[in-house]
Order: sequence, then structure tokens, then C-alpha cells
Amino acid sequence: MFYLLTGIAVFVVAAIVFWMMLPRGGKYHRFVGTELEPYIGVAFTAAIALGMSMTLSGVFNMLGNP
Repeated sequence: MFYLLTGIAVFVVAAIVFWMMLPRGGKYHRFVGTELEPYIGVAFTAAIALGMSMTLSGVFNMLGNP
């Protein structure tokens, strides 16, 4: 149950941070065009993968334990 809730929380936090970094008012985020831009993409990909794998681990754990 812990992995399920933690995975959902990581996924939700990653989605909120991604939404906050989207362009607004015709202005890009401050990381666009800098040397940190590729690392931000990798961090989002890793956060989504971590959230999904923890969620699936929690679901499988719940299904396996009666």
C-alpha cells in the first residue's frame, strides 16, 4: 500500500511541476535554451517512470497478498 500511494504521489508531483513549467503568456520557462534543459527532460522522464513503477509494484503487492 505504501508503494502504491508513494507512486501516485510522485506521479502527481511530476505532473504538477511539468504543468508549472509550460509556457505562459508567450514566455518560456527560464531553463529553456540553457545548458540545464536536457537534464530537466531526463528528470521528468525519470519521475514518471519512478511513479509508474512504484504504482505497479504497489498494485502487484496488493494482489499477491491476501
